[in-house]
Amino acid sequence: MAGQVRDYWRNFIGGEWVDAADGRSIPIVDPASGEVISEVACGGAADIDRAVAAAHRAFESRVLLQMTPAERGELMFGIAKQLDGLADEIAEVEVHDNGKTRPNGYKEVALTQRYLRYYGGMADKLEGRQIPLGDGVVDYTVHMPFGISAQIVPWNGPLPVGARSIACALITGNTVVLKSPEDSPLSLFLFAEACERAGVPKGALSIVCGYGAEAGAALVSHREVDHIVFTGSVETGKSVLRAAAERVIPCVMELGGKSAGIVYRDADLDRTARNVARGIFHHSGQICSAASRVLVHRSIHDVLVEKLRIEAGARSVGPGIEGCDMGPVISEKQLARIEALCRAGVQEGAKLACGGRRLDRPGYFMPPTIFTGVAPRMRIANDEFFGPVLVVIPFDTPEDAIRIANGTDYGLAAGVFTDDLRLAHWTADRLIAGQVYVNDWWVGGVETPFGGAKRSGYGREKGQEALLGYVQTKNVGIRL
Repeated sequence: MAGQVRDYWRNFIGGEWVDAADGRSIPIVDPASGEVISEVACGGAADIDRAVAAAHRAFESRVLLQMTPAERGELMFGIAKQLDGLADEIAEVEVHDNGKTRPNGYKEVALTQRYLRYYGGMADKLEGRQIPLGDGVVDYTVHMPFGISAQIVPWNGPLPVGARSIACALITGNTVVLKSPEDSPLSLFLFAEACERAGVPKGALSIVCGYGAEAGAALVSHREVDHIVFTGSVETGKSVLRAAAERVIPCVMELGGKSAGIVYRDADLDRTARNVARGIFHHSGQICSAASRVLVHRSIHDVLVEKLRIEAGARSVGPGIEGCDMGPVISEKQLARIEALCRAGVQEGAKLACGGRRLDRPGYFMPPTIFTGVAPRMRIANDEFFGPVLVVIPFDTPEDAIRIANGTDYGLAAGVFTDDLRLAHWTADRLIAGQVYVNDWWVGGVETPFGGAKRSGYGREKGQEALLGYVQTKNVGIRL
């Protein structure tokens, strides 16, 4: 298995592939086996300094701003094209360092290409406006880049999440230093290869793998960084925000979620069960907008739980290379955390309909897990598992459902399942969430804005709105 992945990977800094300044490396573990399959140069503060210096030189040279917006868009199209030749290797590393299935690995490539092409097409459409101030005055606005965009992406989807942030930054004229996740960095290095082949100017993009407490902390606190994009946990996000506050720089923050799907009594239960199961068990539940809570009208509670239990039991769990439906969670640490939360749920009085403990086999495998008898106050109804664990909570009235759904600190996503269009609108209007899905979890695409409310963060990724997080507005007033 180890032979299918390169033995060693260097960081991409200033257009060059380099070892860590202190010679250290990070072992990359295949979560399906627990075995070390590769090593990556371990970036630290010195490597971040080098990457930021390269980004600073590139920004000061105006190498991106000297290109027309259309030319920057063509650069994104070129990266997308280069990914065609790397798709097989990307899918392979996504299986072995991330635990994805091989089909999902290819889907990650396709999604990444869609982001690049979408934002490539938007490059020449981000326009200012002219403001009428009367005779003798011309006033207009222009969108200006911030400068150096520091980006930290999560281990669950590093390639598409990284690509969409990089694309937004580059087409608006920013330069980028990205810290890749130490658990699953390999696909982003292949993305860097595509950027190199496509002709991204040297220094405009650097990708450094390192530990959060070292490389991540050095990056977000660096004196020359002008802008931060972060996707990750609330607790780490707080640290990032503290560092940003010290220098008063803008941030785009996508944090955690405990997203609720509300199922009304008139919902199509077969379709709902399929949607909820996909929403929580895809990629072993390691998705911030996963359907981790389902609130179901009491009259249909038992029927839906049985359908969900059948959906869970139909999913095969094993290494992605074997063609299973669900792969492992990312690490032993993450698996232990999921199991600990499951034990807490049982201790609080919730009942397991299925799953609840790791599989007895090598690797970090957690089966689809469903809790019933869950009260809104329970820890498992409020804490993010980031694993394939669904909690089911009954409700009696629409008002009860809204109160329970909005009752956590999170506000990333929510869902509504009903055939009553009026009720769907009423519910969507009252849910506190960055996006609401009706009758189809994750309905939407690269074109639809994505982001959180409350402690799930602020700012938006995806869609046209995302670009506004990467620019600042300059007003120019001219007395003729």
